This record gives sequence, structure tokens and C-alpha cells, in this order.
Amino acid sequence: MTAVPLPTSEAFLTDPYPLYGRLRETTPACRVELPDGAPAWLVTRYADVRALLADPRLSVSKSNGNGSWRGFSLPPALDANLLNMDPPDHTRIRRLVSQAFTPRRVENLRPRIQQTADALLDAVAEHGEADLVRDYAGPLPVAVISDLLGVPEADRHDFRSWTDAMVSPPDSDRATAARAVGTIHAYLAELLAAKRSDPADDLLSALIAARDDGDRLTEDELTSLAFLLLFAGYENTVHAIGTALFTLLRRSAFPLDPAHLGPSVEELLRVEPPAPVLLRRFPTEDIEIAGVVVPRGETVLLVVGAANRDPEAFPAPGEVRPGRSGAHLTFGHGVHYCLAAPLARIELEVAIGTAGRRFPRMRLAVPADEVPWRPSYRTRGLVALPVTLG
Repeated sequence: MTAVPLPTSEAFLTDPYPLYGRLRETTPACRVELPDGAPAWLVTRYADVRALLADPRLSVSKSNGNGSWRGFSLPPALDANLLNMDPPDHTRIRRLVSQAFTPRRVENLRPRIQQTADALLDAVAEHGEADLVRDYAGPLPVAVISDLLGVPEADRHDFRSWTDAMVSPPDSDRATAARAVGTIHAYLAELLAAKRSDPADDLLSALIAARDDGDRLTEDELTSLAFLLLFAGYENTVHAIGTALFTLLRRSAFPLDPAHLGPSVEELLRVEPPAPVLLRRFPTEDIEIAGVVVPRGETVLLVVGAANRDPEAFPAPGEVRPGRSGAHLTFGHGVHYCLAAPLARIELEVAIGTAGRRFPRMRLAVPADEVPWRPSYRTRGLVALPVTLG
């Protein structure tokens, strides 16, 4: 099958769903050429994406790829994380950290999340306007995950800046991204050393204890896990909060029923997933997808942004209908289901509910089509969200 170039236009990055819809209807397993020139298969139908997320023949380990995937380059000390591991190593490490993200333990964080959200909105209330990405959606998840892991408050702004430079370097400069990766690696090494000499009541100290006492984590696994928890716990939640607020505000009002906040969050996650294209996977054998044989080792990209809008699974999929039946795939499915999903849900409930309650007359400060999106097909996030508070 001839590879179809994946668009890089602003129109596609702003609204990729029309193209995904056409692919879903005509070529649900489509061979494409990615912006970096690498070949990959996009899978867009809900039934196929859900089945493949739980299929053990699809590996996340790059050792099972044929070498064509370029992706993001990390040093070994940051690369040995759950996103690059299959069972049994994945099972061992996930079990170790999952106790920190049980629904009950995460629910206990709600008061602190609420306090942080209120303080951030207090800071913008007197100005009458705000950039909700810079002033709210960005700093809230940083504070939450840093509190959980034990990152000193003085270091949090730096970590956010490094992460932004790594993910979206100016002019797509790979050298800038590489320097940011090196800085994050050095910082995490120092932070883990400090926690080892002076442990506290936080998740990083607990993981160090597991590493040192039971030798259940290698040093690289420990460092990589710290990186993944900080990075994933921040980046995707920033985008999820920002796009959820934008989805509500682009209707020209802030219509949110507090009694249906949880179901509303689920619908907002379905309609605008922060990672519409999930982590690459590699077949460990030739595999048939939607009637097409994908050879072993080729790159498969599961497009939950398309699957979540499949009308076969969700009638009128572009509409936000709290309480609709069906399970979205924004957090994945199967053994790689997002470990921090309970935390992300609570952060979204608090962030969206608090903003709506505090500023029910909030409006976009610019036309919806002028709100800038990040230039990435893999993440779905806003550069800025200017609003007037009303």
C-alpha cells in the first residue's frame, strides 16, 4: 500500500477530525508517511483500536520495531519506563507504583487540588482577563504531581519550562529539545539523591525505598519512572484541562451543570483527548488489521481521537452528551491503561467545576478560530486560551 503523507498544515493541526473521519470510513488501517518521513499505519475505527490496545501481539518495546520509527530520543536512564515495556517487566513496575493511584488514595488529594485551583483563580480574579493555559491549566497539574512526588516548590517552574522545551522546542529545534532532556535527567538524578539521603512522605521516597530495600527496581528504572510520572502527570493534564475549557467556552457561554460534572468530564475527554494518537506499537508477527496485513516490526499508531468519534460507537459523536453510553479510549485499554487516570479525572473535575462556579460569565477574548493550537499531530493542546472573566 502506498503511504499517504500526513498533513502538516495549520488547518489539520487545528482540526484533524475531518481527515480522521474520512480515513475511518474509507481506509481504517491506512499506511501514512509521518512529518519526519517515517512510515506508519494509522488505525481509526473504535472496534479495531480497542481490540488492538489489548492485543499482546502489539508491543510497545522499541526492540520489536524494524528501526523505521524515529520518535523522541531519550537517554537509557529515562527510556526504561513503562511506556517502553511489555510484561513481565511492565507488570512488575506497574504493580509497584499503582498503589499511589488507587481511587481512594487519589480522592484524598481532592482538598489540596481544590485549594490550588482556588489560589490560582484568586490570582487572576482582580485582572478581569486571563490566559487560562498560562495562569491555570498549566500550573495546576504541575503543583498536583509535584506535591504527590515530592518535588520542591522552588523547582517546579523550571521543570515546566524544561518540559515545554523538550516537547515543543522553538522552531522544532532538536538540539534545544536534547538539551532540555539532559537538564531534566541531571535534575532528577540530583532530586533522587536528595530523597535517598533525606526521605520524606512522598512517592519518590517510597520508590527509592523499594529500589534500595528489595532491589525491585534498577537505578535506570527508578529514574525513568520518576521522569514518566512527572512528565505524563503534567503534560497530558495541562492539555486536557485547556481543551475542555475551550470546548465549553466556544459555545459562547460556560454551560456546566455541577450535578453532572463527572459525566461531563468523561464526554470532554472523549471529544478532545489530550493525546489523540497513542504511543507507537510494533507487531511481533504479521497481523491483520481491518482487512490489511501489517508486517511484523512496522509502526502502528492507534488514533483514539478518531475512535472516540466513531459513529458506530457514539451516535452524534461530535456532540457533548454527558451520561452517554460507551467507554472512550482516551486513557487507553488493556495492560497499558493510564495508571494516573483517577488523578486526571479529579483534576479535571476540580479545574473545570471551579472555573465555571467562580466565573460563570467567562467568555473567550478572541474568536474561537484564533485560539492557537500546539503544532503536533500526537498531542492536542492549546498554546494559549485568552478569556475575559465577566
